[in-house]
Amino acid sequence: MIKLIAIILLAISTAGAGYFGWTQKKSSAAATEQVAELTQKVEEADKKFEATEEELAASKEMLPTLKTKAQELEAVKAAFASGMVLKDLEAAYAKEKKGLSTERQLGLAGVRLLTNGTKDPATVEAFQKALEMTDWKGQQKVICAAQNALAAAGEKVKVMSECQPEAASGKGESKAGSKAAPADKAESKDAKSSDEKKNNKKLDKKSAAHGPADAHAVHWEYEGAMGPENWGKEFPTCGRGKSQAPLNVKGPFEKVRYSLAPDYKQGQLKIVNNGHTIQVNVPNGSKIRIDGRPYDLVQFHFHRPSEEHIDGKPSAMVVHLVHKNMEGELAVLGVMLREGNENSVIKTLWTHAPKNAGSEVVPDGVMFNPANLLPKELDFFHYDGSLTTPPCTEKVRFFILKTQVNISKEQITDFPFKMNARPIQPANGRPIYSN
Repeated sequence: MIKLIAIILLAISTAGAGYFGWTQKKSSAAATEQVAELTQKVEEADKKFEATEEELAASKEMLPTLKTKAQELEAVKAAFASGMVLKDLEAAYAKEKKGLSTERQLGLAGVRLLTNGTKDPATVEAFQKALEMTDWKGQQKVICAAQNALAAAGEKVKVMSECQPEAASGKGESKAGSKAAPADKAESKDAKSSDEKKNNKKLDKKSAAHGPADAHAVHWEYEGAMGPENWGKEFPTCGRGKSQAPLNVKGPFEKVRYSLAPDYKQGQLKIVNNGHTIQVNVPNGSKIRIDGRPYDLVQFHFHRPSEEHIDGKPSAMVVHLVHKNMEGELAVLGVMLREGNENSVIKTLWTHAPKNAGSEVVPDGVMFNPANLLPKELDFFHYDGSLTTPPCTEKVRFFILKTQVNISKEQITDFPFKMNARPIQPANGRPIYSN
């Protein structure tokens, strides 16, 4: 009996020892796992600490430069604080009979900013006016300055990607970035191919002097959610402007006694499909004189059907030749294209025009003279209007030739946009002139 009890006690002791050993081993494994995890976290913390030290060192290196810039800015603000410079500038600009150019408007806004700061409503208004006056590609620096100033003032404004700080520092080198409007609903997806996405950032700087503005991040189209009836939501002048284009040209007309004198030169053909139209960028040298004042021909592009109507009726297409003078004022010469015989000049252009949106095409040895687009007679209708595409900037002079030029039905069909014309806008009492 005693022997049996001893055996039982021995078994119990052995089992207890085994259980104790097992629990100890388990605890040890858990502790080892926790140590490994903590070790990994320490290593990660060390790496973050090293990265933070590097960033701190880099920031310290930048501090002297930033401090200098801050001191310079404070010195400039102090120089303008009395308001005398602003008063003198306003007084000088008040004498300008023709109104301010975009650059002067922006300069005035900048002086207001330095004098009164971003909380001054007049400062915000001045930058907004500069933004509305600007053609969106030809004067990108003006746009960026105005957009960033308005953003700093807390205004709700969409800053273009090209105007973001990283773009300004050289990370973004694109020259244009709007999304292309489809030439055809059935082809809208194909038109936004990978090739287009690569190329639509390389469009020429001249492409938005009138016609499509392809430099801004906001997408616009000729139909749908961002069609003409909704442009005003993103581009206020398109909705609120009182001198918008195009117009229905109808009498009674007021008489003018001056004439148009184009002096266009032959040059290398440079043609682009920018997603909204076919456009030809014109080399320097071609001009037109309007009442004796010279304007440089910048580019020309096409709309289907014609944007202007004559007595309520559109033509098959229109070509808009866009000019700019030394003061930055725009003048558009419109040549109405009616369906008729084949046009050999258009044939040359269509042969080299890209079917899909992309970069500018410069065909080897192909020369072109814009004068070949004009009829012999240059009698015209004239009205003051705006860009016919966003941002719909006003104070654009339109001269629509009375004599139309033929274009064949096949050539109309070959134009890669079925419709790229803004609807007729209210005249709001504007006179229409005739020579």
